[in-house]
Amino acid sequence: MSYVAEKTRTAVLVDFGGVITSSVLQAFTEFGASLGGDPRLPLNLLARDERARGLLADHECGRIDTEAFERGFAERLRAHGADVPAEGLTARMQAGMSIDQDMLALLDELRAAGHRVALVSNSFGNGTYDGVDLAAVADAVVISAEVGIRKPSRRIYAIACERLGVGPEEAVMIDDLQQNLDGAARIGIEGVLHTGAADTRRQLAERIGIGSAAL
Repeated sequence: MSYVAEKTRTAVLVDFGGVITSSVLQAFTEFGASLGGDPRLPLNLLARDERARGLLADHECGRIDTEAFERGFAERLRAHGADVPAEGLTARMQAGMSIDQDMLALLDELRAAGHRVALVSNSFGNGTYDGVDLAAVADAVVISAEVGIRKPSRRIYAIACERLGVGPEEAVMIDDLQQNLDGAARIGIEGVLHTGAADTRRQLAERIGIGSAAL
């Protein structure tokens, strides 16, 4: 009987919104509450309304710009009883998000220990990444609108691995959405479902083994 040694996982792919930042879902819910109706209306539309879903997909893949998405999504919100102006809509939706300094520290530790890191993010609005020096956070940056592909397409994860110079079997993906981890798993990338910096640190050090020397 022969055995094929599994490659050590040495690279980390990491999401931005909901991982390097606080919860996107919570921020969108807070925005929904500010409209005076069902707090989950924005999330429900983005998840279930065919036109809103199409707008989001087109925006994340770079087929429409922020202003076009805002106009279209404001229309869908108004169609469901929320009187909201289009201008600056994405910024208002993300106003409740903040940078998680513990996650930035964890990524710094991983890179200092020699682990290569790629940011893999579905873009949303203008100014999403303001306040974070992406070059200081990651060795490679893959933004969906820039490559024309969004998570959970397996191709976006492959691009990230290519830019890091590693194979998928050498990488893990940190994301707050299981569907995005499922996409990465299709090409052999191990998944870490993020709920907070402390638990992600534990999973990297104990369950997967990445960063054990640094953590």
